[in-house]
Amino acid sequence: MRPLILIASLFAGLAQAAEPIDIDVHRDANCGCCKAWISHLQENGFNVIDHVENDMSALKQRLGVPPRLASCHTGVIDGKFVEGHVPAAVILKLRQQPDLLGAAVPGMPAGSPGMEMGNRQQAYQVIGLDRQGKERVLADYPGN
Repeated sequence: MRPLILIASLFAGLAQAAEPIDIDVHRDANCGCCKAWISHLQENGFNVIDHVENDMSALKQRLGVPPRLASCHTGVIDGKFVEGHVPAAVILKLRQQPDLLGAAVPGMPAGSPGMEMGNRQQAYQVIGLDRQGKERVLADYPGN
């Protein structure tokens, strides 16, 4: 029995060793899908610092989010913007790409994190924006 206790203790220690990753999320007070996206982040190991904003447009402009990439909420991680319903896995990849200013899921596509609607899934892309203002696809999610 003792080896089982040792193994269980080892796994418990490993689970606690992973530190949550801080992300600031800026949103309108009345946005329900923003709260659902925050839950998605928390379920995937992020520590969300929630900021309710009165002027999201000014915030997006200050962070360099182009209007064509805009959505309803804006995250900030490692100085980079995370616009809209970007999946947690893509945010982790964004952190490893120093050439990018941020990533965005423009609009509010059904089926993206925080926009779940049963099994309905619109096709969408996660777009990365580099320091020269060029866009590239970071992830492609097909619809059904």
